[in-house]
Amino acid sequence: MTVTLEVDEGVGTIRLDRPPMNAMDAAVQDLLKAVAEEAARRPDVRAVVVWGGEKVFAAGADIKEMQGMSYEDMADRGAALQGAFTAVARIPKPVVAAVNGYALGGGCELALCADIRIAAENAKLGQPEILLGLIPGAGGTQRLARLIGPSRAKDLIFTGRMVAAQEALSLGLVDRVVPAEEVYGAAREWAARLARGPAYALRAAKESVDKGLDADLDTGLALERQLFAGLFATRDREIGMRSFVEEGPGKAQFTP
Repeated sequence: MTVTLEVDEGVGTIRLDRPPMNAMDAAVQDLLKAVAEEAARRPDVRAVVVWGGEKVFAAGADIKEMQGMSYEDMADRGAALQGAFTAVARIPKPVVAAVNGYALGGGCELALCADIRIAAENAKLGQPEILLGLIPGAGGTQRLARLIGPSRAKDLIFTGRMVAAQEALSLGLVDRVVPAEEVYGAAREWAARLARGPAYALRAAKESVDKGLDADLDTGLALERQLFAGLFATRDREIGMRSFVEEGPGKAQFTP
């Protein structure tokens, strides 16, 4: 299997494993969608790490496969391509990308689907599709602009240049930079901490932020209000408030 899901103590690791560069052909994309949907529905998965291994996150699409495709082929395939990445973005749980090595093209687009990105000191990220006479087609023009702003996104997309980890950090493309050997551990630590948190509140927080960004302020506030009120029906809210009153903040033990 080139894409797998391994679960340990509430943390699901979605692992890309297609040596040497984790090129994402149609088969990988379809597996990614299936695994992301599995992670979304499994109650024992409470947070997710997306990882490509110690050497490379994902160097992008399989160019040899794409070279032989016609307009009609890609018109038929485009929805499935975007759907695979959207399935990761819509996992209703905290998701962190652990980025070692290259995250280019589709690899960068996959990292953009996570809630945060932790990168190795030697990581390189970018959207080089323009160098192939293309544009990003798996969400890059949309998610990158929303994350780092349109001007910075256009610079990366128009030039196709790669950025090293520290520049990616300064742009807001990644959130933390750590030594390469610490990337997965740091990502898993972040996920494990949230896996012990209030699952319904975390899901509501993610939905409120993500959907709110795609709406006007009044619509976003209405969504927040609805989700906020709904959490008063959850056991996690009872546990959290009782613990705060009886023991002080930050001591609640939420149950899976």
